[in-house]
Amino acid sequence: MPRTRQELEQIERQIFAPYAQFSGDTRGRDYDEPPPQWRTQYQRDRDRVIHSRAFRRLEYKTQVFLNGTGDHLRTRLTHTIEVAAVSRNIASALKLNTDLAETIALAHDLGHSPFGHKGETALARLMKGRGGFEHNQHSLRIVELLEQKYPDFPGLNLTWEVREGLAKHQTAYDHPERRQGFDARNSSLEAQIANLSDEITYYSHDLDDGLDSGLLSEKDLSHDVRIFAQAARLVKKRHGMLPDECRRYFIIRTIIDMQIHDVVENSERLILAAGVNSADDVRRFSRALIRHSPLRRGLNLELRDYLYENLYFNPVVHQPNLRAVKMLEELFGYFLQHPREIGEGARRRVKKSGLHRAVCDYIAGMTDRYVILEYHRIFG
Repeated sequence: MPRTRQELEQIERQIFAPYAQFSGDTRGRDYDEPPPQWRTQYQRDRDRVIHSRAFRRLEYKTQVFLNGTGDHLRTRLTHTIEVAAVSRNIASALKLNTDLAETIALAHDLGHSPFGHKGETALARLMKGRGGFEHNQHSLRIVELLEQKYPDFPGLNLTWEVREGLAKHQTAYDHPERRQGFDARNSSLEAQIANLSDEITYYSHDLDDGLDSGLLSEKDLSHDVRIFAQAARLVKKRHGMLPDECRRYFIIRTIIDMQIHDVVENSERLILAAGVNSADDVRRFSRALIRHSPLRRGLNLELRDYLYENLYFNPVVHQPNLRAVKMLEELFGYFLQHPREIGEGARRRVKKSGLHRAVCDYIAGMTDRYVILEYHRIFG
């Protein structure tokens, strides 16, 4: 006999910690649906995210390097998959709901604009005074409204807990505004895991891409960044002299491994000290409980500052992104003057959402390469 949803929910109660978010305790969906037969509610959400058009478009959106720059450099999609893997690992170690953590991680960048954070900054400026633009809030807009796959409701109709994770997704880059309906001081531990997994992943893998591109050097990193020097010494001690590609891979792997161990051990101490006994106790607690130790946090900030100075604002990365963002800005102005040329779905929303928001939705959903193609089609 196939394993039923009820059996899966019972297994969760047997193996998860009491402060985990159990799928059987979900606050539900905005639109009622029959429950899944052989999946939990969060497994259904995960599948809906993976099968969405917005998820597929992440393959052609910038992470750091302009999409198409190199075959092995990360895109927004590969970054997302890596965040999901780290989230599952941390959630499993802490006896939390791996499906929920993974689903939030898979959905956390659905609303990202073309050209990474520079594209997001440009759209926020263009939408100033008209509701602004912030990619976490746009991720919610996608899953609640913009995806049009189901006959009985707009969006993906995800559970409240997944949408909470998107509304409260917070990293060094992301500072979401409060969203009505998600008023608790904190989010679930699973959502907090997705937050920190995002940071672990993009710092470590942006470092990897910087080395792969030749814009960063192991010699300089070993001199200037303690977390890299520690990992390099450990790899050399364990494995001796390795070929360049293998050595770099194991150094990045070791950095991620050290961070995951630190998060699990430090968070376990914080959770036990907090005395929380349910997911709602976690939401009411005064501070996030999934955190790096102070020492590891300091090392990560050192790495972040180095990446800003030597990678993110390196002219090889920065200048192409600025030129691409200029295309985005010119397209925005063009579509305001020629609204008949935006997509059919965006045109239908003009009356309700306004022309600026409809144009913003349309451009935010574009991939990097589609912005460039549209720019050349329109402006030559």
